[in-house]
Amino acid sequence: MSARLRGQSVPSRSSQSALFAVQATAIAMTHLPPDVAEDDCLPEYRHLFCPDLLQDKVAFITGGGSGIGFRIAELFMRHGCHTVIASRSLPRVSTAARKLAAATGQTCLPLSLDVRVPATIVAAVEQALQGLGKVDILVNCAAGNFLCPASALSPNAFKAVLDTDTLGTFNMCRVLYEKFFRDHGGVIVNITATLGTRGQVLQVHAGSAKAAVDAMTRHLAVEWAPQNIRVNSLALGPISGTEGFRRLGGLNAGLHTETLAGPQQRLGNKTEVAHSALFLASPLASYVTGAVLVVDGGTWMTFPNDVKMLAAFGSVSAKL
Repeated sequence: MSARLRGQSVPSRSSQSALFAVQATAIAMTHLPPDVAEDDCLPEYRHLFCPDLLQDKVAFITGGGSGIGFRIAELFMRHGCHTVIASRSLPRVSTAARKLAAATGQTCLPLSLDVRVPATIVAAVEQALQGLGKVDILVNCAAGNFLCPASALSPNAFKAVLDTDTLGTFNMCRVLYEKFFRDHGGVIVNITATLGTRGQVLQVHAGSAKAAVDAMTRHLAVEWAPQNIRVNSLALGPISGTEGFRRLGGLNAGLHTETLAGPQQRLGNKTEVAHSALFLASPLASYVTGAVLVVDGGTWMTFPNDVKMLAAFGSVSAKL
């Protein structure tokens, strides 16, 4: 006798699909690498790669005092790497360096620089070379972003994002090339975003800047390969536990829901990003250069473009 004949309700197809999606998401979440929302080191970590993958390497990481840059520094150090973390705020990177060194037992040198000002980069790189003797890896993680419709975006506001993201990335690459990579080789990992792969409302400035960095990645990979320099991009989608997501997601209440509608039905976390950066920076990727590795759970292919959001920003103007 069927369940319906016995007086029991039978779930509809839509209910069954929803239940399956929830169960699948729950299973996936149990296999995620650990992460913490704050700028603190992981309370425990299980190596997925060989623990000495970056043994005695030195990585220079801009934006390494917080967010994704902090977690990249931590995982590099947990794989034998010494790091230099740099940002405009010396107190921030100094606090971060103490946490990182205590958790990993590796050297972490905090330095102050402004990626928009080459003279500060030269000074910081010279300090790093004097203190640690070399730089094997450069991770360009410094960035800036906000939500604004193109019609309200001032030229200065547009320029401010390109100055940090695009020009700042070039400045870092150029100085490291001149000071060390040209004669010794090296690896560059540029942290970008999937914004440049599609049109996205409220993000013409950031999408343009990140697309330019991805193009730069390909050009430098071709020009600098003879000097044994690999250059790759890591293009990210929405990542939990970051200042960018808190700031941008807080302005769009539907962002989290829309992300959960993506192929993997969840947000990424900083540890997952750091694992991808670790791969690109390591000998595992020795034959990979000029590539853009997308780390967003497939979200860029399905993320909805809510043009109705423009109405909420009709009176907003970015006049930086």
